[in-house]
Amino acid sequence: MASSARPHRCVSAGCSRGARRRPGGLVRPAVAALLLALAAGCTTPPALDQRVAHADALAASRGWTALTLPAAGFALRAYVPPALPARPGWLTVYIEGDGLAWLTPSLASLDPTPVAPLGLSLALAQPEGLAAYLARPCQYTGAQRPPCSSAYWTARRFSPEVVAATDAALDALQRRLGPRGLVLVGYSGGAAIAALAAARRHDVIALVTVAGNLDLAGWVRLHGLAPLTGSLDPALETGRLAGLAQYHFAGARDTVVPPALARGYAARYPQAARPPVVTLPDATHHCCWEALWPELWRRAAAYLASVHAGAR
Repeated sequence: MASSARPHRCVSAGCSRGARRRPGGLVRPAVAALLLALAAGCTTPPALDQRVAHADALAASRGWTALTLPAAGFALRAYVPPALPARPGWLTVYIEGDGLAWLTPSLASLDPTPVAPLGLSLALAQPEGLAAYLARPCQYTGAQRPPCSSAYWTARRFSPEVVAATDAALDALQRRLGPRGLVLVGYSGGAAIAALAAARRHDVIALVTVAGNLDLAGWVRLHGLAPLTGSLDPALETGRLAGLAQYHFAGARDTVVPPALARGYAARYPQAARPPVVTLPDATHHCCWEALWPELWRRAAAYLASVHAGAR
């Protein structure tokens, strides 16, 4: 997830300097062929058109369609459900992880489009309510086009301009799907973006994270990495996030973003206002969130509803 002061081993789903494996989710038959293409080595990921086609097919399987949203100079990919009659309730927006940011511990990818977009899989697995998906800048939409550069999926992946692009894309989704309160769900590095966006908006009613990196300084210390120069750190934004309903999921077997980081982030809040961190005993960074998501989503939604009911 960041530049590294020491090498990390390369794995079949993609490499990073700060993560031992890129987001993956469960390996469905449709995904397996893409992942097998990586088995020969980290420098041979599926081609960009294959990765885009895979995400398009996942979305189309539920009747969702792709949008390209102009966003503060960037173009962000979104997937949205079919047009539905206006109905009450919040809009849940899922923000993708870092994707294929690195090919080897020292070589950044030419395009960060995910091999297996777990954030999209979670959005499609939400059992009820209105949901949408938002990719990160330069994923899916042409990483070679300005203002994209590898900095925006390496050291500056959480920079002010990336947060501003996400903020603008959220505005665009609100215009398309109808103004309503937002619940932001971030996976992996997408959790940092979700938290940073929530800290700057007034329409976010809750923050939910899955294997989320919410303490960048703690994370780089843990892995012995170089600082993410130019990036913002959600752990320094807790004052702006105080009072926002939050619910965080971590995997006990996650070696990329271990549960201790989420607990350390939560501990920055006063005891009476500390957000829950739920640790799943068998979960890793990529497994098995998609299969568990309907149950986990209902658990998080019930908690968030209770928090808002108690605030009335």
